[in-house]
Amino acid sequence: MNTMQLQPYLSPELSQRFAAIDIGSNSIRLVVAEALRGGRYRVLDEERESTRLGGSLASTGMLTDDAMSRTLTALRRFRKIAEGLQVRKIRAIATCAVREARNGSQFARRASEEVGLPIEIISAQMEADLAFYSVRRSFDLTGKDVVLADIGGGSTEIILASGPHMEAAYTTKLGALRTAERFGGEQASAGSDYKEMTRWIARHLRKKTRKPALSAHLLIGSGGTFTSLATMCMAANNQQGLPVRGYQVSRAELKHLLDRLSKLSTKNRRSVPGLDSDRADIIVPGLAVIDAIMRRFRVNRIQVHNRGVRDGLLLSMINKALGKEQEQKRDTGPDREIAIVRFAQACGADLPHGMQTAHLAGRIFEQLVEAFDLDAGDQLLLETAAKLQDVGYLINYDQHHKHSYHLILNSHLEAFRPLELEVIANLARYHRRSVPKMKHANFRQLSPESRRRVRQMAAILRLAGGLDRSHSQSIRDVSVRVASKHETIDLGVQSENYPEVDIWGARRRTRLFEDVFHTSLNIEWTGSAQKTARSAGRRQPTMIAT
Repeated sequence: MNTMQLQPYLSPELSQRFAAIDIGSNSIRLVVAEALRGGRYRVLDEERESTRLGGSLASTGMLTDDAMSRTLTALRRFRKIAEGLQVRKIRAIATCAVREARNGSQFARRASEEVGLPIEIISAQMEADLAFYSVRRSFDLTGKDVVLADIGGGSTEIILASGPHMEAAYTTKLGALRTAERFGGEQASAGSDYKEMTRWIARHLRKKTRKPALSAHLLIGSGGTFTSLATMCMAANNQQGLPVRGYQVSRAELKHLLDRLSKLSTKNRRSVPGLDSDRADIIVPGLAVIDAIMRRFRVNRIQVHNRGVRDGLLLSMINKALGKEQEQKRDTGPDREIAIVRFAQACGADLPHGMQTAHLAGRIFEQLVEAFDLDAGDQLLLETAAKLQDVGYLINYDQHHKHSYHLILNSHLEAFRPLELEVIANLARYHRRSVPKMKHANFRQLSPESRRRVRQMAAILRLAGGLDRSHSQSIRDVSVRVASKHETIDLGVQSENYPEVDIWGARRRTRLFEDVFHTSLNIEWTGSAQKTARSAGRRQPTMIAT
């Protein structure tokens, strides 16, 4: 594909801008975003301040003047940032602290009068709805029973869901800040206070929630406690390059970390790698809440979501502005292709080679679907990985496959869900050099089913890349013939002239393919596409499969 052919993909797209402010018990957060087609958005700016608005809520039931002043000051800054970015609409919501405080309405009135920013005090149910909306847009919940927990400073919302459907929602007073204050403040992790705290958390959960009949597959967690858990585990495992969203933690890892932190003073906790110092005094109560939820609902694995309520708020704002609900809609066709090509171009990837590899990989894949019971929907992920396999050139050539993995994961290609993006990134990681191995953290953290799909598609991607080893895009098409018992697969290569370098390149990349599909692969030149079509009576290849 030459520059003229790429030009339609490179035109700019104008969008509308929105700002969402989430006023929590522990911190206040701002996100400014640009709306994209399909009800999605691109983050332009984010900011967070720890104002401890709900710091005295458990003991007095009131917001202190100092805490309100700190929060109003932060609101003024956030409003100026949003206005400087020319947002169309600002929406600020307040959750547990303002909702429960006896002077919460007074704070909301001051925000309107002194800052010029109306505050919506949302219900616990709406808070849960926004958190669940964010999760549904970010993760594929199909066929999964999951527990969702959003831990804030003053409360924890817990949702039981079957697939994309909410079955039950509970609100509890298990916020990290409130629990810490109730059991000794900074000393909540010490001695009898800690033991009593964990017993109280368990009793509160039993009182406020109903235990489901079956164990959930996963706990998906949002809020600062969960993101801190992820960053601490990453630091401990030397995985700082992995994205927080989608990072998985076992209950054993959580319990080990909780045991370690509960024996440290607040001062020593501030030096723990991956933990922000302003969370050192509330991290143990927060982690104790996670542990109790996992025990209550019999969950052994956590998946971290670094968005949550404010993400759900932004999405609802964009959908309302567009005048339609598009919860399940993603970019398709030209819009998606534009985003993929722009990203590849910005990273200096070899686009013609990527497009050719995608074409050949897609043709091989679609001819193997029936014989090997592949998921036809994976063809899009495979072709996208082919187009993006070389974005790691942006960093350097030698390890570009590894750099491609990290760049794709952090690309914010909103046409793909996080799990899909993780599969695409792994495919790019394994388009060359080492084959997928369990000792690789990026591969190990995938589910067994995703690991199987990655191995299959990586085998096809390597083969397709070899078929353009000359970077000349000379091969027009490929035909695949699978023997009746899969002992052999014949791959016919169609080009005007004998593609010596490309066949040589493909033959050097057959090992993973033969291992994955338990077959012997033969690669031969079948002449030009026109000649092959005339001799076969049609252009489509023949496949024999049982």
